[in-house]
Amino acid sequence: MNHADQPVPTISLTAPERILLAEAVRYQEERSGQPDDAEANRQARAAGGNFRQRVLFRAQYLAQRDGLLDVLPSAHLARRLALYLLFILAVVSGVLLAFTTLGNGQRPINLFWTLSGLLGLHFLTLLAWLALTVFGNGQGALGRLWVWLAQKFAHTSQASLLGIVAAQLFSRQKTGRWLLGSMIHGWWFLLLFSSLLMVLLLFTVRRYGFVWESTLLSGDAFVRLTQILGAPPALLGFPTPDPDTIHNTADKPLAAAETRRLWALWLTGVVFAWGLLPRTLAGIFCLWRWQYSMKRLDIDLSLPGYAVLHDKLMPTSKRLGINDAAPDHYESISFTPHRGSHNDAVLVGIELTRAWPPSLPDNINDAGILDDSTQRKHLLEQLTRYPPARLLIACDPQRSPDRGTLALIAELARCAQETRIWLLPAADSHVVDEERLASWRKELDRLPLSYDDDAPLLWLAHGDRGETT
Repeated sequence: MNHADQPVPTISLTAPERILLAEAVRYQEERSGQPDDAEANRQARAAGGNFRQRVLFRAQYLAQRDGLLDVLPSAHLARRLALYLLFILAVVSGVLLAFTTLGNGQRPINLFWTLSGLLGLHFLTLLAWLALTVFGNGQGALGRLWVWLAQKFAHTSQASLLGIVAAQLFSRQKTGRWLLGSMIHGWWFLLLFSSLLMVLLLFTVRRYGFVWESTLLSGDAFVRLTQILGAPPALLGFPTPDPDTIHNTADKPLAAAETRRLWALWLTGVVFAWGLLPRTLAGIFCLWRWQYSMKRLDIDLSLPGYAVLHDKLMPTSKRLGINDAAPDHYESISFTPHRGSHNDAVLVGIELTRAWPPSLPDNINDAGILDDSTQRKHLLEQLTRYPPARLLIACDPQRSPDRGTLALIAELARCAQETRIWLLPAADSHVVDEERLASWRKELDRLPLSYDDDAPLLWLAHGDRGETT
């Protein structure tokens, strides 16, 4: 089987990746104009399916042809690298936060100040995320930083384009808020987890005293605050100091070892119950919503970039030469089926200036001579929808093998199971220019396609069986 090289979509992609490529192609076309997509449209029509399936097939075809498919892994890698960098930053920030809030142990720990340092920013950002998720897109500063870093890690403009398109797609379909939410809560989980581990380490190797200090609040206020904050951790098994211990903390920061241990466990429980636990639950919820929304992710076929493709990908034409007659201006290249023929063998000539066709067996269909772009487009459409088993392309070796002719030969070859080139002998007893003939053979070897100088019609009529008879 001979086929010219072609960028046919053969790579297995996930559904979101195919949607992303379709959006990227639409984004490029809306800004740069329609590309040379005639072959992509033909292949999409030949693949069949509904309009959505053909749009996705066309986009994958163009993405593979233009190299956009090759940068898809690098775009994924850029987002992962940006995420890893942010997670490393979270761990480092958590460790520094623990050192900053607890100090070196030379002075008693102000419980109110320590809790504000460990959980204050966490609470503010959690409330901000809730507000942005309900009333906005859920992105926030941390989400924008992730997108910005991913763009910086994208080494090519095409990889950067995929990142931009992905952000727009997820934002338009309200899917990105859950992905960004998962990342944000994961970031804060790592920060609080590393901070809590460092707090436990410092409590292990250093002796800390604890004190409630305030000019305005009374001792009873501290009791109520301690009991309120300690209620959720108590459900998880963490101890809560009694009122006498809380009152005494204001006067005796360097109390007995058991009292210091009690406050250390209470502080650990508060950070766990009010910090780690909410972030864990919120992260799990966002991951669940993200996976659910990804199942519903799809392209919006009402967008102008897709709407203009409808007539190209969903034509109303039927099989020519078999069911209905071709339009008048296509008659010169319409198939003329013979008895028992199903387009298994097709003969076509390219820019010939001689009597045509030769005498043909009944099972060979003559597609005529291709002289202009309209004829070429129509024949390519017909062969794509109903590919023949064998295609013989007749060329005049007296003409130079220009780039346009070779491109047309390659497109025709994609439409048949087997293709051969018939380099016609010189007409009117003229001698073929050997230099041009050699040039033809050299170019056909590069495609690569077979050229048949010996009984080409016999091969066309019977296939390889005819060569052995």
